[in-house]
Amino acid sequence: MHKGIESGGWTAERNAAEVVSSGLEDVYIEWTRLTHVDGDRGELTYSGYAVEDILGKGALAEEVMYLFLHGELPSAGELRRFRGYIEEGYEIPDQVVATIGLAPRSASVVALQMQGMSALSAFSPGGQRYDDPDSAARLIGQMVAITSVSLRHVMGKKSRLPLPSDSVSRSFLRAVFDVEPEEKKVDALNAALILYMDHEVPASTTAGLVAVSTLADLYSGVVAALAALKGPMHGGAVEEVIKQFRDIGDPSRVGEWFAENVLNKKKKLMGFGHRVYKTYDPRAKAFKALASSLDLSGGSAALFDVAKALEEVGIYALGQKGIYPNADYYSGLVYMGIGFPPSNDAYTGLFAMSRVTGWIAHFLEYVEEQHRLIRPRAVYVGPDRREFSPLFERRRVVAELPPLRSRMP
Repeated sequence: MHKGIESGGWTAERNAAEVVSSGLEDVYIEWTRLTHVDGDRGELTYSGYAVEDILGKGALAEEVMYLFLHGELPSAGELRRFRGYIEEGYEIPDQVVATIGLAPRSASVVALQMQGMSALSAFSPGGQRYDDPDSAARLIGQMVAITSVSLRHVMGKKSRLPLPSDSVSRSFLRAVFDVEPEEKKVDALNAALILYMDHEVPASTTAGLVAVSTLADLYSGVVAALAALKGPMHGGAVEEVIKQFRDIGDPSRVGEWFAENVLNKKKKLMGFGHRVYKTYDPRAKAFKALASSLDLSGGSAALFDVAKALEEVGIYALGQKGIYPNADYYSGLVYMGIGFPPSNDAYTGLFAMSRVTGWIAHFLEYVEEQHRLIRPRAVYVGPDRREFSPLFERRRVVAELPPLRSRMP
């Protein structure tokens, strides 16, 4: 019998318990041409292109965005037109900007992204077509603009929208920081956009697919995905990793901290382990190289030293169990090296800005090619059928209960 199921419940339902997959592990919910993850080999490909090859050839994030929405890499002319659609999306309505500005400065960047996307949905009552990749490109641009406004808000700055340039990364960094960004930081953000662009159907993509399977608009699908990404077991893990490094403080304390917290089962080693990968996540390798390329200094450099020392200890202790660093282990240090604050879920928001392309591509693919309302079942394990008693017959039982307020948490 399935763990946690006690006696009782209807026999037919109880017998179905054997097919329940906890956490939907190894359950396939769609066919896709977008992304393939080989967890045993530690390989990640986008439409057949290895992510290491994409980065090694110096691809712009916009080229990969085009690949996700059109199925092939763009020509120079196609890329110019595609970037133009993205840049049209930068011009979000003033009312959307104002909506974000009403939130407290302490707000989560992801919550602000959800707020902005929901507001955009209100400005598009007819929704967006699922067969229009140009509109999808504009939505990507809108997400870039919303993320810029959200970051500036929590950083105490007035809103500023991105302006057209030679890349999404450059436009975004100019908008957030008000200065011309260093090339190595533009390159690092461009690589981060690619690395986090898609990863098959994790929790956030699945949540969005459930939403759009009802034929809700694309904005609603993105909001659903954002809600799932926000949690510390998904996109929220990025900042938790940084907190972990800060808690350790110095490489010399890694062994002691690991023994006291991880080996004694007090804490989960954040940034380690993955539902699919049973070896080193290729994105983690790339983020580690990016962190090195940024020439981290001061507190960031100290945390990088802690990260490398902890990685060595973690792999030694957990590698034999197939537990290795995942993408979130080093990505926060890259964001910190670029200059983004490690607070307010800012790093999760940057993750979301990357992943929105993958979300939208999955939504379009699913609705256009294999649409069916996603409606799973649950195995009932409650009491067998019983007779309902009128209220006056239940008075004695209710009277014996403590007052409601005393039962509230």
